Amino acid sequence: MDTILKLLKHNARLSSEELSSMTGLSVPEVEQKIKCYEKKGIIMGYSAILNEELIEDDNDVTAYVEVKITPEKNAGYDAIAKTIAQYDEVESVTLMSGAYDLAVTISGTNVRNISLFISQRLSAIEGVLSTATHFILKRYKDKGICIDQDTTDERGFVAP
Repeated sequence: MDTILKLLKHNARLSSEELSSMTGLSVPEVEQKIKCYEKKGIIMGYSAILNEELIEDDNDVTAYVEVKITPEKNAGYDAIAKTIAQYDEVESVTLMSGAYDLAVTISGTNVRNISLFISQRLSAIEGVLSTATHFILKRYKDKGICIDQDTTDERGFVAP
């Protein structure tokens, strides 16, 4: 992976000047590479990593859903994955190896909304065999960034 891509993946707010000094490329070269990556679809967007516990009015709930499916003839897993990805509640869909086929990340305003989405929409898709839902209780690290760095454990340590 290109150095610029690695740096932007870790911190998308780096300026062209900062990237230039970190890579040894000129600012115009950096800007041209970024525009090329965007045009080719390699860079598809930029996002922020949030500490949702500090957002006072944030009541969103996120769940990871394991989905077992029957692959479609001539389309494999792609057709069902693309159908699932079209829903607004779905943040990501990933083909996995192991006990289940797709990992789906879903966000909603509460547990009930996510449960209704899974039971009425996701499970009703032809080819979906089963789901297992895991609700996120707390994030400690997201995309390489530690979220809750300043929290101290008040219980202390017990030594024998």
